[in-house]
Amino acid sequence: MVTSDGFETLAIHAGQEPDQVTGAVVPPVYQVSTYKQDGVGGRRGGYEYSRTANPTRTALEECLAALEGGTRAFAFASGMAAEDCLLRAVCRPGDHVLIPGDAYGGTYRLFARVLSEWGVTHTAVPLADLDAVRDELAARQVRLVWAETPTNPLLGIADLRALAEAAHGGGALLVVDNTFASPYLQRPLQVGADAVVHSTTKYLGGHSDVVGGAAVVTDPRLAEKLAFLHNATGAIAGPFDAWLTLRGIKTLAVRMDRHCANAARVADMLAGHPAVAEVFYPGLPAHPGHKVAAAQMRAFGGMVSFRVLAGPDAAVEVCGRTRLFTLGESLGGVESLIEHPARMTHASVAGSALEVPADLIRLSVGIEDCDDLLEDLRQALS
Repeated sequence: MVTSDGFETLAIHAGQEPDQVTGAVVPPVYQVSTYKQDGVGGRRGGYEYSRTANPTRTALEECLAALEGGTRAFAFASGMAAEDCLLRAVCRPGDHVLIPGDAYGGTYRLFARVLSEWGVTHTAVPLADLDAVRDELAARQVRLVWAETPTNPLLGIADLRALAEAAHGGGALLVVDNTFASPYLQRPLQVGADAVVHSTTKYLGGHSDVVGGAAVVTDPRLAEKLAFLHNATGAIAGPFDAWLTLRGIKTLAVRMDRHCANAARVADMLAGHPAVAEVFYPGLPAHPGHKVAAAQMRAFGGMVSFRVLAGPDAAVEVCGRTRLFTLGESLGGVESLIEHPARMTHASVAGSALEVPADLIRLSVGIEDCDDLLEDLRQALS
């Protein structure tokens, strides 16, 4: 969608014109399953059944397309539903996919235990190593490259423009999971990606009160394939879920500014703490992807991971000692969360090449008073 409006303006207005009947400035929740037709086949406004289309979901999809700079967006019941539908639209039995060397555990599970039985194979590659990516693309026919940047949970950074060029040069598509960054911090479609996916549960929703997913594309042909599967498989976002996500998006920019500012201070503190062995945050100059992140992101995000010097048991103990950082899975909400990836979000990669360090802690840094967050972490580490 080409527009001259700024991001914050689009977040509040794209797809969200005042209601034509009442003038309501917020799109209504169309909690409805079916619609009266004006004669057989006479769909009023194009709506006939809410699995196929719903006005509240349409508003969300138009907003997401505008924020990512895509031609069309699709809202799903979860981020994993969005991934699954997109992969069904693109891949066929016998296809091969490259995934990050530290991919999200749920994504790895989808490839390793679901799509593998459908005949789709995968190879884990460190996507920050462009030579390694090019070698894999040259070694065999690859259908698509699946990227996360920053990655979950090790906050690795991939050069999206270079990755798109490498993928396209090898005859592959590039799909980017943009959940950690959100479209406020980076827009992969604008640097060559073919599709973007989100868990809208995270920063887009932003309040830990709704589960959802999205896929955004630029190619009209791919959009038609997705539209067909979106309707045929039915893993659509419900109207109230779509409404909650739209409400969250309105404040995405201001929330992300605070998430990023707080995370930068947390990372700096952890980097100098005697109980911490290593900090993963692309905003730190020592991070290997710092320069790339600085070039392709507005800021460095609200996620921080670190390894505890005393080992895995100590890491688990730290997760249980925080007061403001709530022990829980997920991320991107206004409240700060802490988790132990090896035993929680990434348990599904245990024993694989993607296994994460057992002494690793992942933080989703919220928008609370940062001095309070720093004190909470210091006392937990002491």
